[in-house]
Formats: sequence, C-alpha cells, structure tokens
Amino acid sequence: MGKYDALQPFFEQCMFPGKSPLHCAVSGGADSSALLILASLTGEEVVAHHVDHGLRPNGSEESNHVANLAAQVGVEFRSVAVSLDDGPNLEARARAARFGVLPADVLTGHTADDQAETIILHLLRGGGPDALAGMRDEQHPLIGLRRADTEAVCQIFEWQPIEDPSNRDLRFRRNRIRHEILPLLNDVAERDVVPLLVRAGRIAEKDADLLDRLAQEIDVTDVAAVASAPIALARRAIRAWLREEHPPDLASVERVLQVARGEVLGTEITGGRSVRRTGGKLRIETLAKEHGELPESG
Repeated sequence: MGKYDALQPFFEQCMFPGKSPLHCAVSGGADSSALLILASLTGEEVVAHHVDHGLRPNGSEESNHVANLAAQVGVEFRSVAVSLDDGPNLEARARAARFGVLPADVLTGHTADDQAETIILHLLRGGGPDALAGMRDEQHPLIGLRRADTEAVCQIFEWQPIEDPSNRDLRFRRNRIRHEILPLLNDVAERDVVPLLVRAGRIAEKDADLLDRLAQEIDVTDVAAVASAPIALARRAIRAWLREEHPPDLASVERVLQVARGEVLGTEITGGRSVRRTGGKLRIETLAKEHGELPESG
C-alpha cells in the first residue's frame, strides 16, 4: 500500500470546504502539517501560510521547514513575520497578530482534542450555548480527527513535524487543561472524555443555531417586541444587532435589555456608542466625544 492509499482513511474523516484556493495555516507542528498533507489530496489549489511571531530564535528555520513540506506536497508557500503588541496574555496577543495577517477563510489544524480543550476553556469563562459549541467546522476540517491521527498522518508521509516546546508550558491555561485537567477527567470518568465533550459541543451548536433563527424574527428596534420576548431570544437579538459595528460584552447586552424594559432611558455600550429608547423604538447613537455624555434624544 502506498502512502497516499494509507492516508485515505484519515482524509475521509476530514471536512474540507469545496472551494479553491484552500488557505492553510501551518506552524510546522503535527496538526498543521497533517492539515497541509491532507488538503493536498483534495485536488483543489492549496496555499500554505506560515507566520513567524518572533518569539523563538529559530523562527526562520521553522519557516524553511514548512516551505519544504509545501514543496513536497506541491503547493504554494507564503511566509510573513509579525510583531506582537505589548500587554499581558502572550497567547492572545500572538493569536491576534497571526489572524491579523492570515486570510479570513484560513483553515487550521485543530482536532477533536483541541475542541474538547476549547469547550472546557469556555466553561471556565461561563459561556452559553454559543461558547459551549466550541469551534465551528467551517475552518477546522480536521475536527473529526484526534491528535494521534495527525501524528500518524505525518508518520505515513515520512514527515518529521516540529515540536513546539511552549505546548508543554503550564503557564498557559490550555496546556494545563491538556496535561492536567483532561487526564484527571479521563481518570474520574474511567473513559476517554474527549468524544463526550465533542458530542456535547455539537448538541450546544444545534441549540445555538435554533436560538439564532428564532431571535432573527424579533424586531430588535421595537421596545415592546424585545421586552416581551423570552430572555434567551432577546439577548441573542440584541447581541446580533450590536455586533454589526462592534462586538458587545454581556454587560452591554444586559443594559440594553434594561432600556427596552423602560428601566432606564439609555445606556452606554462598547465601541463609543449608546442605545436610547425613543418613542417605543431603540436606536444606536454615537457618544459625544468631549464629555462622554449620552446625546439628547431628538
């Protein structure tokens, strides 16, 4: 059996979008390397994107390593270096810099194991159905594979992936979940909990999609419609409305609900804006810049 025949069972579990080109984010690790290898089997045009965050002295070597893989599978390679903004949470800053230069429809090599970790992270943040749904399939074609599968893909292809030492750094919350929490849950449950968490995420995703469809039926500018709607739908309708210009936080959504109920006339929200109640309607206004007060209703 040739290597491509051996890769077929893994490929059949993937959900690559039927479009071209397929942009793949490739760090050089097993997951992203497997993503590129399997994407090359689709028959679509594929582009490998590597981002050097400037965090490791061997960043150029990693870029060359990914370039070699791209050449082996016969796809275009692009590399870009980024600088990180100052501040806390190195993980979040690196992610922001990375996705700031990658195509909006870039595919990543996240697996079912990553999905389970993401769901636990969202649980710790107190997220609702959307958060518990984890990552959506659209940009994560390997979400049906396990981490052991991506390692097997690299082995079959006779490719040595790069091992990122930061993946074992327990200062990062995701790594603690991976190396401490998930093994503990496996021990308590006496089984592999990753499939259970992934299944729970899919259930939450279906619930979230239904709530979204129902929330779309609400005229969010109509005070009476918002005030009388079930709270779960009212929150979603308001969040979608505010999100058109700037993602709202939960506190902003709750304050807008207070405006709809007539508890307050208006409230400030994220993005230097306010929401006011006027004549039975809700409207978004830009805050006065000099003093930050709510504009007078007209």
